[in-house]
This record gives sequence, structure tokens and C-alpha cells, in this order.
Amino acid sequence: MRAKSILWIMLVIFIVGVLFSVRVMEQNVDTKLDIVMANSILKTVESHWNRIEQGDYSDITQPFTVLDQNGRVRYQSADAVYTGLYDAIRDREAVMDVTVSGITVGKLIIHDHYEKQLQASKQKLVTIIIVTFILLSLLAVLYIIYLHYAIMKPFQKLKSFAQHVARGNLDIPLSMDKNNPFGAFTESFDMMREQLAAARQSEYEANRSKKELVASLSHDVKTPVASIKAVSELMLLRATDEKTIKQLNMIYSKAEQVNLLVTDMFHATLEELEELKVIAREESSQILTDIIANVNFDDQITCGPIPECIMIADMMRLQQVFDNILSNSYKYAGTAVTISASLIPGYLQIEIMDYGSGVSTDELSLLCNKFYRGNHTSGQNGAGLGLYISKYLMQSMQGDLECRNREDGFSVILSISLAR
Repeated sequence: MRAKSILWIMLVIFIVGVLFSVRVMEQNVDTKLDIVMANSILKTVESHWNRIEQGDYSDITQPFTVLDQNGRVRYQSADAVYTGLYDAIRDREAVMDVTVSGITVGKLIIHDHYEKQLQASKQKLVTIIIVTFILLSLLAVLYIIYLHYAIMKPFQKLKSFAQHVARGNLDIPLSMDKNNPFGAFTESFDMMREQLAAARQSEYEANRSKKELVASLSHDVKTPVASIKAVSELMLLRATDEKTIKQLNMIYSKAEQVNLLVTDMFHATLEELEELKVIAREESSQILTDIIANVNFDDQITCGPIPECIMIADMMRLQQVFDNILSNSYKYAGTAVTISASLIPGYLQIEIMDYGSGVSTDELSLLCNKFYRGNHTSGQNGAGLGLYISKYLMQSMQGDLECRNREDGFSVILSISLAR
């Protein structure tokens, strides 16, 4: 509404300025000489040539000057300004011969001020044009300021709003001004933000429900698997037939594989739900001896001396890390395992070494990615979560996990943070 008002005012001022300019230009400068008055002046001058000042000029309104033959001023009315005969002719003033007894005795110059009237008209036209231009310029500036506040600023807000939406930040509303001409437009954008936020919340809740279901089922599956393992171990103690022992060992092995897979899936789901809690505290490095002993089922692990130090760790999660790494070594390398420990600045470094074929250089950086399984794992059961979860747990304990190839095998290096 304001924009239309300003535009209408600008249009009216422009039209008025044009009309006044045209009117001034059409006004003709009155250059017509009053012949009756001119003849009256001339007759009076001729009749009183010797005493021109004694003539009756009371009814004369036009200024005039009387010259003799030599161009000298004989008489001049009170309001006349004589500048010279040449200038009078140039300024288009009336010049008449004064004749006495048939002899030209002088010149009568009647001043009509043509140039002054012309200059006054020009000045008036210039004034109209300047005033019109100034008014239009002021209104144009006001219109530009109005456009800036009414259009540009709302669009800047829309731009900032769109950037927040693109980044997934749906909590910042789009503010709307009272007189914003794009009110309905911006309101629609803000409604879209609210709908996107609601949709994202619904998607989050649905995914969380699915993950909670997977975690619950994974936990429930572990109970019958543990029962199968326990029964198979009991039957192994009582079995004497070689074939039966072999079959029971296979049952136990497969049950253990299922247990590991379900455990990995359970932990991965908990990690996504941010419920895979790690409580790191100060622990003696000697607990590593018990942790390693708990996974040394077939005496395939050779462990060097462990330096005495105080480290930051969650004993249960650290046991889980060793379980995952050594399970991979047993499964994929099938060789003996050597563990060495050393102190480096800020960390106790544990290197777990097997003597298998290792992995390709291209795959090395991908081993700790979620669900990634290398080419060497074909034919082996697994979900690609063991190293991913182990790295996550180590980083949660302020440490790290790194994989390396060696000339004679493959190493997983654990960096356990030292207490400060």
C-alpha cells in the first residue's frame, strides 16, 4: 500500500511539473508595441522638442528615451534605462524618428524589456524543472528505502531461514513482521519448517523403536544360545565316542559364532541408541593379564611383559575389545597370536599380532567402518561390526585403535590412555 502511494505521488508530481513547464514555454513574451501610446509620445516630443520636459507624459506607462542627431540623450523618462542606440536595436526595442518641420532631429526609443521578460520566463522554467527533479529524487530515495525494508530484508530472512533448514536446524522459526507484504509466503515457509521438524521427529521415533526391538531381540536370543553352549559343554564332558565329540564341538562352535554375531548386533544397536555406556576409571595395567587370560582358550597367545602403570579404562569394555580382536584372529588368521606392550608418551600401547596373510592396502583404512568385511572373509560368518565397536569403545575410553599390515602378518594396535 505504501509503495503504491509513493508511486502515485511521484506520478502526480511528474505530471504537474510537465504541465507547468509546458505552460511556461507556451507563454509568449509580449513584444507588441502599443502604437497609440507610441504615437502619443512621439507627437508630444515633436511638439515640445525645444522643451521636451514640459510635455505632458502623465498617461504614458512605457519608459522611453529621446536622443538628438548626435546620439546624446535629450530626455529620459524616470523608469527608462538607456544603454545606447546599438543596444536598443539589438534588444528589439522600438526606435522612431523625431521629425520637426519635416526635418529628422532625433530618435525616440521606447523600452519594452523583451530580454528581461525572456530571462524571467527561462528562470521560471528552470525553477519548475529543478523543484520537480528534487521532489522526484526525494520520493525515489524514500521508495528505495521502503523497498529495502519491505522486500530486501524479508528476503534476507528467507535466505537465512533456508540455510538453517538445509543444515537440518529446524528449531529456529521464521519471524514475520506485521506489515510484511510477503506475510502469507513466509508463514507457509514456517509451516513447512514445522512439518519437516514433526516428520523428522516421527522418523527418529520410528527408527528408535526399530533399534530398540532389534536390541531386545538380540538380548533375548543370547539366552537360548547360552543354554545350547552350556548343554554342549556338559555333553562333551560325558561323551566318549569320537564322532559324537566332533559333532558336539561343531555345535558348540556354531553356537559361539551365533553368540558373537548377536553380541555385535546388540552392541551396534545400543551404540546407535547412545546407550553403549563406557565408564572409564583409573585401573592398574596388571588387569590386562587377566583380560588376556580370559580369551586364551587354546593357549595360542604369547604375551610379553606388561609395564606397570595406571591407565584410564573400563575393564568390562576393554575385555570386550580383546574378545572381538582375538576372535577375528582365531577366525581369519588361524595362527598363534603374540601380544606386546610398551609405553609411549601419554599411552600404554598394546600390539596384538597374528601371522596370517593380512589385508590389502586399499582395505586397511576401511576395516573399522560399520558393516565392512574384507575380501579375505569370504566363507566366514560375521557382520562387520567387531572392529567398528572396538574402535568406538577405545575412543570412548580416550584411547584409539589402529590396524596395520606386517611382512609376516597383521597387527591391531591399542592405545590405552594413561592417567595424568
